[in-house]
Amino acid sequence: MKYVTIINERRFEIEVDSDGRVLIDGEERDVDFLNLGGSLFSLITENKSFEAVIDDDEGRIDVMMRGRQFEAQVLDERAMLLMQRRGGMEDSSGEVLAPMPGLIVAVTAELGAAVAKGQTVIILESMKMQNELKSPIAGLVRAIHAEPGQAVDKNDLLVEIRAPTGDA
Repeated sequence: MKYVTIINERRFEIEVDSDGRVLIDGEERDVDFLNLGGSLFSLITENKSFEAVIDDDEGRIDVMMRGRQFEAQVLDERAMLLMQRRGGMEDSSGEVLAPMPGLIVAVTAELGAAVAKGQTVIILESMKMQNELKSPIAGLVRAIHAEPGQAVDKNDLLVEIRAPTGDA
């Protein structure tokens, strides 16, 4: 089965054949992937072991690995064709949600401040790791719903970012 995976606007073509062989952009990779329960996974590749928390929330896939959060979109061949015909992916909402329960370590965003897409706005500690949560869009910080020391649950709204408009 062929898939297109988009991570941070970078596109990867992934093919998994019936024997479990994995090709990424045409290059064969030795990958061992195991669900450890719930959303916790073990990944071994190139003699390195990683743990990842992977959540699929209505087509949006959040991956937390080595203290970093990634948002991914995985499309099979048919879904990729439909997306291309529509003219690309939809813009992100500008909401930064907690990808898992944890404790807010720091809020690096300031109310009303301009932030770049991919800029860290919150640092969340979960599973003894600090995770940088980044702005999904460039814009202005409209609201901050978290403060250092606050415990949060999965999908809690932490920061709202509004895309800049032509109205000033």
